[in-house]
Amino acid sequence: MAHALVVGGGIAGDTLALLMERDGWTVTVAEIAPALRTGGQTVDLRGDSREVLERAGLLRQALDRLIPQRGAAWIDARGRRLAEMPVEAFDGRGYVSREELSRTDLARILHEAAGPGVTHRFGETVDALEDTGTGVLARFRGGMEEEFDLVVGADGAHSRVRALRFGPKARYRRPLGLAHAWFTLTERAGTPPLDGWFLIHNAPGRRGVSARPGHAGEQEIGLTFAADTLPPRRDREARFALLERTFADVGWRTAEFLDAARQADDFALDTFDQVHVPRWHAGRTVLLGDSAWCASPLSGLGTALALRGAAELAAALRAVGAPADTAGVPSALAAFERTMRPRATSARQLPPGRVASMAPKSALGIRANALAMRALQSKAARPLVHRALAGTEHGRTADRGA
Repeated sequence: MAHALVVGGGIAGDTLALLMERDGWTVTVAEIAPALRTGGQTVDLRGDSREVLERAGLLRQALDRLIPQRGAAWIDARGRRLAEMPVEAFDGRGYVSREELSRTDLARILHEAAGPGVTHRFGETVDALEDTGTGVLARFRGGMEEEFDLVVGADGAHSRVRALRFGPKARYRRPLGLAHAWFTLTERAGTPPLDGWFLIHNAPGRRGVSARPGHAGEQEIGLTFAADTLPPRRDREARFALLERTFADVGWRTAEFLDAARQADDFALDTFDQVHVPRWHAGRTVLLGDSAWCASPLSGLGTALALRGAAELAAALRAVGAPADTAGVPSALAAFERTMRPRATSARQLPPGRVASMAPKSALGIRANALAMRALQSKAARPLVHRALAGTEHGRTADRGA
């Protein structure tokens, strides 16, 4: 029976494993994290996300986990509203949509849908990949060696598979000048409620602090700031110290969030980057998701591209008769890339001013951003916005910080 290795057990990797198993593949998923990853912020179910989940028979489960949302609001250091965009704006296609769920919930739905043909190896990744002519020999970090008919690198923007087969990350990384920390805050006595609103506070110097609703009193916290590089991941203290220096004089609830970050089990910090890889496949190895085309959370398309990419790769393999006959796997990978590359290229084309609107540089820029958010909802601007949304709706998600 044909055997595939998927490196990375995130949205893209687990979706692909599920779909390939249904086609008859045996699939091993190697995930370097010790357990299913949690955290990340809200994703919505527009466009490709809804379509792929519906075809996989998982849409109803996703809809059952929706988080009630009232909209987004931009506030000053004292919590006063500068602008707001209710969920009803633009028929539910605005900054916050009617149908949003946590990335944790979506990941769990996909993970639990897999059957006995999918084996997850947590705490594991690959240290070497070698073409054998009829497959790929993988040497795992734990010491095991095994040959596979296909290897898929779905291990994110810092992809190990990409480094092994296509070269170092620096060759493909395009920083956007911002970094973002995110984690879950559990409400305690005295924690101000959000009442369903995604609240955003910007401070001069390209610093932003946000809180959005989660389940059962949880709040998903984000801190955005200007940076191209960060302290090493292993040096958590240096990372917390950087946040505390950067946000020391920022108002609203920032001090509370900085304190909570140190206690959060799902704390994460990374730069906002794009990934540009000229070729995603080599022999029987292929990149999928952020490892191939990361458009950054600023695109709002990460989850949708991951789901669509997994579906397209599974379809390309099916079209060449795999897994019954794996001789056509290399041509399937080329067909997959021809299909997905235009989508990825389009997703990386951020709207003008996207970075500045996420984290304005000055107090004037903050006021201008709030004015723009109000102006977009004016009667005069609505036809223009509706036309713009019609051109970008396919696959659009709201995975800011996810």
